[in-house]
Amino acid sequence: MTKTKLSIRDVSKAYRRDGDVLPVLEAFSLDVPDLEFLVLLGPSGCGKSTLLRIVDGIEAADSGNIILDDKDVTGRTGDGRGMVFQSFELFPWRTTLDNVAFGLEVTGVSKTERYEIARECINLVDLSSFQNAYPHELSGGMQQRVGIARALAINPSILLMDEPYGALDVQTRDLLQDELLSIWERERKTVIFVTHSIEEAIYLADRIVVMSPRPGRIQMIQEVPFERPRREEMKTSPEFLELRREIWQTLKEGITV
Repeated sequence: MTKTKLSIRDVSKAYRRDGDVLPVLEAFSLDVPDLEFLVLLGPSGCGKSTLLRIVDGIEAADSGNIILDDKDVTGRTGDGRGMVFQSFELFPWRTTLDNVAFGLEVTGVSKTERYEIARECINLVDLSSFQNAYPHELSGGMQQRVGIARALAINPSILLMDEPYGALDVQTRDLLQDELLSIWERERKTVIFVTHSIEEAIYLADRIVVMSPRPGRIQMIQEVPFERPRREEMKTSPEFLELRREIWQTLKEGITV
């Protein structure tokens, strides 16, 4: 039996402004097995990103607990979690090498060691030729690869990815999906990946958690039946298209325009 890596227990969250209360998550519970590639899928505003930020510890829940490796990490950052953001979040005054080394620098790793680790991670995302480049000298796809390398540099036991390809064009997005799967198969990390793209969810995931509109709850959990490694041609197969249709039907049930 696969060990549970992460447990999200009865997490609720609401935002309050000018006396109004906006519920975002309601009693959300989920177990994530070790080494699983889990995708959170749902409409905009359903609490996917909020949930991920609560798991990372950079946002507080109103109630509930986050258990990682049998340890309560609720409300704390670090502890084996690495985050990749949609907006890249790179420091514009730092080179690729220094951006990737940043997390190690904060934790007090020596300059020699952190640069050695950073170079290994930069090589992993195929950016060795750009280690001295600044973010403005890189394309959007390359900046996102720097973000992935930075998250991997701290050797997290779980990788949290908040719509990392949402701002990229379709071609770059498809290429980076394949690159991410290649890295995941080599590095063997537990991944929680947020997206609103059904195709992306099916292509990447072991399991897809379909979330309801706000306040976010689990509407459906879908096992993805396709073997690994995944291939681009599977996206046009009848089985892929049928699964996409079934998930879209589930999403439509709760969406109002």
